[in-house]
Amino acid sequence: MTDYLFGHDQRSWLDAIETLASSVHEVDRNALRIWFSFWPLWLADALRDADSIEKLTRELDLKGEYRLGDQIDSSHTFLYGHRFWPQVKAAVVALDARGVEGEEIDLAMLAQRVAADAAGAGSGDASLLLGISAVALMTLRQVGSEAFAASPGEVKLSASVARRTPSQIIAARAKNDGAGLAALFKGIRREYTITFDENVRSAKFKLIGGLEMTTASMIDPRDHSGYIDSRCRPGDGPIPTECRSGACGTCWVGVLGGGERLSDVAPLEARRMKRFGYTDSDDPRPVIRLACKARASGNVTVVVPPWSGVFGNHLQDKSAGIGGSAADVDEEHAEDPRRH
Repeated sequence: MTDYLFGHDQRSWLDAIETLASSVHEVDRNALRIWFSFWPLWLADALRDADSIEKLTRELDLKGEYRLGDQIDSSHTFLYGHRFWPQVKAAVVALDARGVEGEEIDLAMLAQRVAADAAGAGSGDASLLLGISAVALMTLRQVGSEAFAASPGEVKLSASVARRTPSQIIAARAKNDGAGLAALFKGIRREYTITFDENVRSAKFKLIGGLEMTTASMIDPRDHSGYIDSRCRPGDGPIPTECRSGACGTCWVGVLGGGERLSDVAPLEARRMKRFGYTDSDDPRPVIRLACKARASGNVTVVVPPWSGVFGNHLQDKSAGIGGSAADVDEEHAEDPRRH
């Protein structure tokens, strides 16, 4: 089946995700799009084909854990469907062994078949399996059959988190804190909650309405050092950052819930996102944001990717179709304070 999967480029995969989106359960709809942004096919192919990984890492300013092959069982813990990873992984391994060459099938149909196979094995609602099935197929495509089959296939959730229902998670994302009308009349500023890891009860920080997420992260007094990644420096808080001006690209996040409570993407954020290569979406509130530029006016649930980079010009050179224009790249180079 890997030969079949290799016959599709990144645009084909993204088109398939949009085809599947309406059939994916609401709890994983944003999460699926986020995962495919966090783990783009072009990056896996670039790492595979590079003459020098060290040189490529420098050129793309890659930081953190950017190899999907090292995170086969854990890259998708923010999907509800992660609970069904062992069954979905087994269904993909079995389908890979049988092969699909010669069949009239597209990527969306292939994900639906995996979800149906896993559901038939007793995993339940296919809509909850569809997102993680697409993730499993892309993971197989990026890491290869041998590595995919060899991974333990473990669910990396605590028992209490694994028991949460989709409706409970959706309700938690919809919840909004606030001081109440009485407090507003007294001039008290509203304080909201930013959740940056749904699977850890204490992975939250407070934000006074109107602040950017990275600013709130940095002034949060609690110690989050036990479960933040290596890119976070002392004083960063749980969202890694280097500049707070949109110049470094370190603070990109995926928005699982509460996106409507974030400020619209301003022109500067949109240009920088294209320069970094994270997204070229025209949505005023996309699922990928720069936390240093996104101001919150309510509770928001985000997921922090384990890596970052600056590769919009690389994507343009490779004709990947998601980088900025040459004018955008030149303009951003001129604006980047790290170059002065």
